[in-house]
Amino acid sequence: MLIKGVRVIDKDSDYTANVLIEEGKIKEITRCHGDGKFVLMPAFIDMHTHLRTPGYEYKEDLESGQRAALKGGYTTLCSMANTLPVCDNEKTIEYIKDESKRINLCEVIPVCSVTRNLEGKEIVNMDNMIKHTNLFSDDGNTIFSQSIMKDSLELSKEYGFKILTHCQPEAKIIKRDLSLLEEIGGNLHICHVSSKESVEYIKNHKDKGLDFTCEVAPHHIYGYDIDYKVNPSFRSKEDFKSLIEGIKDGYIDIIATDHAPHSEDDKKKGSPGISNIEVAFSMVYTSLKKYGIDLNKISELMSYNPAKILGLNKGLIRVGDDADLVLIDVDEEYEIDTNDFVSKGKNNPFNREKVKGRIIKTMRKGRVLYDYR
Repeated sequence: MLIKGVRVIDKDSDYTANVLIEEGKIKEITRCHGDGKFVLMPAFIDMHTHLRTPGYEYKEDLESGQRAALKGGYTTLCSMANTLPVCDNEKTIEYIKDESKRINLCEVIPVCSVTRNLEGKEIVNMDNMIKHTNLFSDDGNTIFSQSIMKDSLELSKEYGFKILTHCQPEAKIIKRDLSLLEEIGGNLHICHVSSKESVEYIKNHKDKGLDFTCEVAPHHIYGYDIDYKVNPSFRSKEDFKSLIEGIKDGYIDIIATDHAPHSEDDKKKGSPGISNIEVAFSMVYTSLKKYGIDLNKISELMSYNPAKILGLNKGLIRVGDDADLVLIDVDEEYEIDTNDFVSKGKNNPFNREKVKGRIIKTMRKGRVLYDYR
């Protein structure tokens, strides 16, 4: 496949080129003159996705979730553990991995729960589970026990895995977890940061040299003061602006969707969450462009940094790399239409809003797995 005259953008680059793909790899990049009509970027990597399998396939299943991800430009997904049964055992995690390989669309990295059944009382059998994943999270539930969190951080240091922590009440738990990290070390990633107070704690600890990473979700940097149930909640304009400044100043490491599809009935009953992976890039680009944040930075947040955190050799456009790529028309404006979502979850409060940045094609290892045209 030869992709002609595209604007190639990753965290470090912005130039026009012809890109040759052979046998799933980037074979050759030849720079050329002119302004490319489309932008070619590294495919996006989502460290925070709810694929709902096993147990909640009426909300989403592995195939519908992956097809929705491809429509949004994502080829790598970390699937959260709040399934039924909970992903806290070898049988469940192997089922997710085997089914994902059979479907053969995105790369799916299952996240194991930190505690059995997400109850926050007893840590899972790390000797067994570390063979299958190096990501652990009780996302959806907060680990309220300080001793469990402390032991988890100790184990993350010993085994080399990463804890993706869900913090509610947000600022209070972030403050506690960062204090524990400062005291004993470990590998910590803070999920869905949404408030000004949280950003301040993160800034203070990063300025002191503490080593950890954190994420924001597309919806929290797109809208504010919205009466729609997500967890954490939509915040004030002041909080929203603090997240934007945190991105600009380099304190926010990644953007992760927290894609949380629900049925219409479950949403009416109060289930928190948003189905957003198909429009995540468009929401991010539309919002951040207004604040002078360019595509290089967006690529860093959505591709390079997640790859680095996960230890994947992805996230840049270089000769020899896997051709995990997304082709985008950044000038095309379109209307979000939840009825057109591939995801089973249509729960998104921004239906009918106009956004910019249409995903045209998504490729994984050179295979075109989504094509808008």
